[in-house]
Amino acid sequence: MEQMRLQASDLVFLAPELTIVIAAVVLTLLDLLLPGRTNRLWVPWLALLSIVIAAVFVMMRLGDEPVQLLANSYRADDFGGLLKLLFLGGAGLIVFMSIGSVDKEDVPHVGELYYLLLPAVLGAMIMVSSGDLITLYVGLELLSISSYILVGMRKKDDRSGEAAFKYIVIGSIASAFILYGLSFVYGITGSTNLAEIGQAMHLNFASYSALAYLSFFLVIGGFAVKIAAAPFHQWAPDVYQGAPTPVTAFLAVVSKGAAIAMLFRIVYLIYYGVGDRSFPLSDDVFLTLAILAASAMIIGNLLALKQRNMKRLLAYSGVANAGYLLVPLAAQLSAFHMNNFAEMYYYMAAYFLMNIGAFAVFTAVSKAAGHEEMSGFAGLYYRAPWTAVAMVLIVLSLSGLPVTGGFFGKLYILVGSLQMGMVWLALIMIITSIISYYYYFAIVKQMFMRTADTAGDIRLTAPQAITIWLTALAGVLMGFFPQWLLGGIDSVFSLIGDLTM
Repeated sequence: MEQMRLQASDLVFLAPELTIVIAAVVLTLLDLLLPGRTNRLWVPWLALLSIVIAAVFVMMRLGDEPVQLLANSYRADDFGGLLKLLFLGGAGLIVFMSIGSVDKEDVPHVGELYYLLLPAVLGAMIMVSSGDLITLYVGLELLSISSYILVGMRKKDDRSGEAAFKYIVIGSIASAFILYGLSFVYGITGSTNLAEIGQAMHLNFASYSALAYLSFFLVIGGFAVKIAAAPFHQWAPDVYQGAPTPVTAFLAVVSKGAAIAMLFRIVYLIYYGVGDRSFPLSDDVFLTLAILAASAMIIGNLLALKQRNMKRLLAYSGVANAGYLLVPLAAQLSAFHMNNFAEMYYYMAAYFLMNIGAFAVFTAVSKAAGHEEMSGFAGLYYRAPWTAVAMVLIVLSLSGLPVTGGFFGKLYILVGSLQMGMVWLALIMIITSIISYYYYFAIVKQMFMRTADTAGDIRLTAPQAITIWLTALAGVLMGFFPQWLLGGIDSVFSLIGDLTM
């Protein structure tokens, strides 16, 4: 029987997670014990420090052999390590850009934002290192419950309360669907361990084919809600609009990224290659993912065309990008296409950068304008020319124009889908990307071709300015030197060693 007890020597492999846990507990206790009059500007800096330390621990183990903990219910491998770096980097940038820019109208008690954000990041980290269905669900619920509370932090704003209520109801239903689907997986295979489930699914499929199909559709339905992929996206615009801007940015990048990454592991460990001539489950799984991706790209981009509220526009942009991120999963693997993880990871990194940069600019613009409409960007070039230039670079990456990270991310995904003969999906990617130019460049039009006589001055905090230019320039560098990231992924990640063993 495998060792189920956690040894003291195993704690080194859990150093990133333990760092976040300790920081969250310490910040919570300090915030509760200190007098209300005490200045709490140090809270985000401590949260940021803990995220940086956790990221360092993750980097120290990249390239090492995978380690199985607690009978392989938790894994320290490069699949999880690479994604943890992405989540920690995204969360770190969100915390950093919020320093000095979060006011009491957005977050009445500033400490709560940061010590609730850390457990949410921890949930995402647990999800991508899970080797067991139970561990996976614990991570999913930790991320979800923390996010529900974060969305409702604007206590004096009715929209925030409404958004939190919708998110709790819809998110809980999605979690129930996932749990119900995974319970069928357990019933078919007799195991909750992902490494054992795949083989058992192959052996038992003939006897339980209907339940296998049902389990997949329940799981994919639940995760489609979590990543806001159309037609399961209806919650996203209202929740994005009602939540504080740093929380909206977190939902758009880290929460969405964690769900997509976990779906990647579930699809390839549980359903890949399962089926027979009568019921080709594996083929139907990837066809379903392709249809979901196409639906998200089409509906997300079309609904974004008529949006004038920036948060709602970015919500529908996120729906469309969920579709782009699903294409590598749907494209499967073959002798000619063995890098779908690298494709997904590259575009996810570009997506994180361009969305966090866009939200950083939006935070400053909306505060100056006094509202969240696109018209707040009017005349930005004349009021803050360098901020407008940075926003142009971010928009170029969002729209996928050369030479940016967003362009090469879409290009690699497009080539992968063509290698697998999915021409129809590639065409939808191209057409919907062209459609997106209309609403992305409407922002540029506002900045350069409109004037706003009543708009206030744009005042950027130092962390905001650094975040904006860091994300803008990083997106451009990803376009000029894509092999830096792709080569790094290929040098440490092995599909067989880091995902399936």
